[in-house]
Amino acid sequence: MDRAEKKAFVATLHDVLKKTSVVVVAHYSGLTVAQMQTLRKQMRDVGASVQVTKNRLTKIALEGTEIASVGTLLKGPTLLAYSKDPVAAAKAAVAFAKDNEKLVILGGAMGKTVLNAEAVKSLATLPSLDEMRARLVGLIQAPATKLAQLANAPAGKLARVVQAYSDKGAAA
Repeated sequence: MDRAEKKAFVATLHDVLKKTSVVVVAHYSGLTVAQMQTLRKQMRDVGASVQVTKNRLTKIALEGTEIASVGTLLKGPTLLAYSKDPVAAAKAAVAFAKDNEKLVILGGAMGKTVLNAEAVKSLATLPSLDEMRARLVGLIQAPATKLAQLANAPAGKLARVVQAYSDKGAAA
């Protein structure tokens, strides 16, 4: 890369990192090309991305972002996994690391909060943003459903009583 390409790359990465809500930093030394492709596919499937860059360029791109604190983790062959969903990148990285010991999670950041490796693993156990939305909608709908059932119950009971009396009258 020449100087102009590096500047363009740093600017692009800076814009991407400004918009992300969570970043996971991991060592990838020893992963094969096929394993990296699998990791990238799994990240894409959950709406996250993986970026392998030069640490020096990444540190420059991190300047001025909320997640600048992850710059201290950038030593050796590192990759960045990031997503707009606060849980997606962490979930995918932790799931991949369980199957591949060569992906070592170093830590990350969520907004201004610095996360160590254990915090990233804890973050991965949380439900995703879509799952939380579905739960919230379910909680909101539950009282309305119960109300509708309660409103219809007296009418249903009255209809059953009338039916019982009509059956009793027809039998006599």
